[in-house]
Amino acid sequence: MKLWLDTETFSPTPLKSGTHIYAEPAEVMVVTWAVDDGPVGTWDRTADLRMPDDLDMAVDEADEFWWQNGGMFDRVVLSHAMPELYARIPEDRWRDTMVQAYEHSLPGSLDLLCHILGVPQDQAKSKEGKALIQLFCKPRPAFSELRRATRLTHPAEWARFLAYAGSDITAMRAIHAKMPKWNYPNNANERALWFLDQRINMRGMQMDTALAEAAVRATDKAQKELAARTVELTDGEVQKATQRDKLLAHLLAEHDIDLPDLKKSTLERRIADPELPDALRELLCIRLEATMTSTSKYKTLLRGVSSDGRLRGLGQFCGANRTGRIAHRLYQPGNMPRPDVGLMAKELSIEKLADGDADRYIALGIDALKSDGADLVFSNVMGLTANIIRSAIVVPDGKKMVVSDLSNIEGRVAAWLTGEDWKLQAFRDYDTITGIDAKGKAIRKGVDLYILAYARSFGVKVEDVTKDRRQLGKVQELALAYEGGVGAFVTFTMTYKMELDDIRAAVFGALDLVDADVLREARGAWDWATKKKRTLGLERDVYIACDILKRAWRRAHPQTQSYWSELKEAAIQAICSPGTTVRARRIVMRRDGDWLRVQLPSGRCLCYISPQVNENGDISYMGVNQYTRKWQRVKTYGGKIFENLCQAVARDVLFYNMPGVEAAGYEIVLSIHDELLTETPDTDHFNAEHLSELIATVPAWGAGLPLSAGGFDGYRYKKD
Repeated sequence: MKLWLDTETFSPTPLKSGTHIYAEPAEVMVVTWAVDDGPVGTWDRTADLRMPDDLDMAVDEADEFWWQNGGMFDRVVLSHAMPELYARIPEDRWRDTMVQAYEHSLPGSLDLLCHILGVPQDQAKSKEGKALIQLFCKPRPAFSELRRATRLTHPAEWARFLAYAGSDITAMRAIHAKMPKWNYPNNANERALWFLDQRINMRGMQMDTALAEAAVRATDKAQKELAARTVELTDGEVQKATQRDKLLAHLLAEHDIDLPDLKKSTLERRIADPELPDALRELLCIRLEATMTSTSKYKTLLRGVSSDGRLRGLGQFCGANRTGRIAHRLYQPGNMPRPDVGLMAKELSIEKLADGDADRYIALGIDALKSDGADLVFSNVMGLTANIIRSAIVVPDGKKMVVSDLSNIEGRVAAWLTGEDWKLQAFRDYDTITGIDAKGKAIRKGVDLYILAYARSFGVKVEDVTKDRRQLGKVQELALAYEGGVGAFVTFTMTYKMELDDIRAAVFGALDLVDADVLREARGAWDWATKKKRTLGLERDVYIACDILKRAWRRAHPQTQSYWSELKEAAIQAICSPGTTVRARRIVMRRDGDWLRVQLPSGRCLCYISPQVNENGDISYMGVNQYTRKWQRVKTYGGKIFENLCQAVARDVLFYNMPGVEAAGYEIVLSIHDELLTETPDTDHFNAEHLSELIATVPAWGAGLPLSAGGFDGYRYKKD
């Protein structure tokens, strides 16, 4: 028996601060419910706190309790506001239509789901509901005489509100019936993983609120000082360096510099120019500091932290579009900035960071912030707060933090899915430690994969791969595995602060190593790009150098390159032949109705709704555009499908091992991409080496997949 449930709640705390802090003072005003396809019942708790008999009986008899966003919202609110009902619902009987949607690559919004799935208007989510929620579920404005609207102050609106509440039940049931059920709820393994995810979200992680408060004070002070200095440097024309248009106009008028934008990469390139006047360099540096948005995370943390100092509800299960990875909410721990090691070294007055220097910088920064003297010790306070933002994640007394991260998991999965055997062996050789050198570092049987990427691309010995060549190999590996071209390569060079002229010089300085056919094809690619006006604004030799690196990498990866077209052809065949199973190496595809199902080795399916193939052989489907965030037709291709597969399988590897991690006593508090943060007793029994072994266990379905992981123990989170 299915029991469908929904609640309407009130809290003086804004929901945008986080569900858990919202829930602490919340009250449940209305509960609506229905048994299977039966009529909708409404319990107005503001009129009578006694549970209706038929609902009471249904709670005892239900096999499944269905909610919309029940895991991230209703479960949390009930645990605070209606603990007596919360205690009566066994964990394994919770179900969530939002999770069902996410598991099949649909958006989570109930009204949008009704629109996409064509739910009849009489069953769709009520459009009037937003205004009624605004009226009854939120505090009135501070200037209002009436602080809160109720059934007594607005009886007519309250009657419509009760009717609206019931419409959510009918909408939920309708979308549940129309959505697939392959991954959820029918996949028992996925359900179990969702239950674990819920425990992790309810557990939360301990935060250093004193550090966060100190960081907010320091950044507020620094922003005022940066603004004052901006006024001085611009003679009052620009009040704050965050004023983009005014700053661009000032740079053009006063310094004759016409910048295309004020992106970080653009500014860093200009700042590096030794001919730049000191005052102008300072102004550009101020712009970089003032626009560090990562520091706003401290304020988000403080707004959302629960009364016990833990931050909860950070992970949306399967929230990452299509792949099934966790999407982060509220604090957004998944996009914390990488520490700026150059800034760290500069602040420590050393040329380059050595072992322990980053930890020393962090410890010094925390002490300086908490004593409100950061500006006396550090020249770049905004950079300091960005560099140590991970340090706000801590553990309670008597506990320690054990962290581990799967090593190059997407690269390993890519080689495994394609059958790039030489690369699989290279990973195994690199993972094989044959000894320890005098500095205590591991001696490995194989070489670093970035070194090997360059060596195989140009046919040179690994010992001839310099540091600069290794960096080129790194960008090759990260930019080209998913059918990326010159554009993708250039994007990654900017990420890793590589100068395009240096890349041109490196490639053209080693043309004797380039295969003649590769060089000819790269020159032809430039001619084609020129005719099509797709040169990306690059100079001829820069474009050719990047294209050479692309083609050389592809030649070194024949199984990977051939898989892109194989995936595309398999998808076209499956889309055009509904009900026909098509295999592409380890992957199986089939179209069922409006859905293209791509079955992963784990048994989970990637889903593409309303797939189409046009007369040119281009593939598209309905999905959320990553740029516009709108639901619309989205194009895809072999390399993009491959990217989805690699990220999805990487997710399945980590998730496969999470139950074992928990069973071993490592309490997971957060997952970030391919990394787990855990809390354990502060004993030697729990350590990063053991956790790494656990998360690098090869799944039963992953025979032949080489896995490795590494991490650290400590009392604060950091980028290891």
